Amino acid sequence: MTLRALLTALTLALSALPAGAQDRSAAERQFRGWLEQVIWPRAQASRVSRSTFDAAFAGVALNWDLPDLVVPGAQAQTPRRQRQAEFGAPGKYFNRGSVDGATSVGRQMAQRHAKTLAAVERSTGVPGRIILAIWGRESGYGRVAIPHNVFEVLGTKGFMSTRAAYFSDELIAALRIAEAGHAPQRAMKSSWAGALGQPQFMPSNFLKYAADGDGDGRADIWRSEADTIASIGNYLAKHGWVAGRDWGFEVTLPDTVSCALEGPDQGRPIRDWERLGIRRVTGRPFPEHERNSQGFLMLPAGRNGPAFIVTPNFYVLKDYNTSDLYALFVGHVGDRIQYGVGDFSARWGAVGGLFRSDIAGMQRALEAMGHDVGGADGLPGFRTRRSIGRWQEATGQKATCFPEKRMKTALRP
Repeated sequence: MTLRALLTALTLALSALPAGAQDRSAAERQFRGWLEQVIWPRAQASRVSRSTFDAAFAGVALNWDLPDLVVPGAQAQTPRRQRQAEFGAPGKYFNRGSVDGATSVGRQMAQRHAKTLAAVERSTGVPGRIILAIWGRESGYGRVAIPHNVFEVLGTKGFMSTRAAYFSDELIAALRIAEAGHAPQRAMKSSWAGALGQPQFMPSNFLKYAADGDGDGRADIWRSEADTIASIGNYLAKHGWVAGRDWGFEVTLPDTVSCALEGPDQGRPIRDWERLGIRRVTGRPFPEHERNSQGFLMLPAGRNGPAFIVTPNFYVLKDYNTSDLYALFVGHVGDRIQYGVGDFSARWGAVGGLFRSDIAGMQRALEAMGHDVGGADGLPGFRTRRSIGRWQEATGQKATCFPEKRMKTALRP
């Protein structure tokens, strides 16, 4: 049966049934057919053996508790709630326990792995404090249990999610990892998104960036702390980390500087930001080599929280996890580990708490006005934040550059 014919049959089978358990039962049957007719030929072409394939999916069923699922034949809808912390209320992401825990254990790890961290920094240019902060955020330095069967997660999301093609590719990569025997026995556990091991690499990233840090000829991100450190450093270096530059600086943002100037496509030399009145909150000047280099305004909560001038390295951190809050957490915790800095100077405002579907409605309204919000996905990224600011300025309001409940009436699709 061709892929087109299989999907057509699936759609017809599901649409003919009432909602509930019968729908799920039909989907489970079609899932097994999809694995056999679609995934197995791709796996075979990638030199995955039949025994590896069968072992991977033995006892695997669809996981209906995963987010962003779309039963084939149904229309995708923006979910109301946001389950991923990186896209929730900014202030909650920097809770005391998460920040202090990642910092205190990170300092211990900095001493324990000083030699490895120094070697990786020499070879990649990535500071050890940044590697440690990522490791801490991703898996609590290897201490956090990773609960899911990667083949169940990627199989489910490859079969019926809003990004099915992406997760299908990751499923093939996971099968290649299993075939090559990279992972210890029964170690193919993942996050709800399919990320593996202590650095939480997606399978394709393991195949591209996993590195041997302890010299045993293997890249073991499950059991080897040295390999985990080397792999994170290699990932960031291959994504363009600029050696010698910082990730960014907390700053004061004068009222005369529009929050709509935010974004990686609106950069200018840091000395030009200084001319606009932007200053570091510490009162110290920007380092001279940074002043002559490109910087970008970054306002994760608009004017309702701390402001930052970030460097291109901040956006390398976002390549690891596409969230401003994630990249900011990593930079901030890294600074706490090495330099002993305290909390941000500015406080987080009481923003957030909106449903993703509420923000998606605002985004569609802004799109209808001609704004580029980066897609109506219900996530308040920099394009959405500055579009809100531009709309506020155009309508005579004080620009805050962040979605708020009171905007729901004015910004209707």
